[in-house]
Amino acid sequence: MAHRSWCAEVPGNLSNERLEFLGDAVLGLVVTDYLYRTYPDLPEGQLAQVRASVVNETALAEVAEEIGLGADLLLGKGEDASGGREKPSILSDAMEAVIGAVYIDGGWDAAAELVMRLLGERIIEGAAGPGGHDFKTRLQELSARVYDELPRYHHVSEGPDHAKRFEATVSVNGEAVGRGEGRSKKQAEQAAAREAWETLSGARLPLSTPDPPMTAAEEDDA
Repeated sequence: MAHRSWCAEVPGNLSNERLEFLGDAVLGLVVTDYLYRTYPDLPEGQLAQVRASVVNETALAEVAEEIGLGADLLLGKGEDASGGREKPSILSDAMEAVIGAVYIDGGWDAAAELVMRLLGERIIEGAAGPGGHDFKTRLQELSARVYDELPRYHHVSEGPDHAKRFEATVSVNGEAVGRGEGRSKKQAEQAAAREAWETLSGARLPLSTPDPPMTAAEEDDA
């Protein structure tokens, strides 16, 4: 990742600013698409709030720090000496450039997978805040209201320990109404709850984004 300060000292090289421009647009669309498809009941204002909570300089800089992106930056001597590798503005710009580069190299699917792996947990946490509800909560509320009982989940797993996949089925009122898969029990339950909620509520929502990353708690379940 070539910062403009480095390019000023090494003429003939292009900075990552054009990739930042592209990555910013791709990032915004990936997050917007995921929120729109995954949370059909959230109004526009709340969707915008959740998006703003992850598509911002602070969140992107934190992700860049987590993956050690600062060490790979090409900075001018002055910028480097002044702590440029830790500056949120530089780190967030570099993160956008990486997303833009992945989009050019691998297209939408590759870029969407990267964004969700890096920011998926933050998106889910933001949507589960005030006004947000995950599908297990929705299904539980619906089941309790209509059938006066809670959903029941059953699990199976397959594959080697390092790449295990979980399958969950959920039953309501004695009938299996949802099935889902994921990289952890919790993700599989969420997918099953989504299908069950859509079936029982009459909603049908397409979803083409990748699995969100596992949280530390989910990894313990895996």
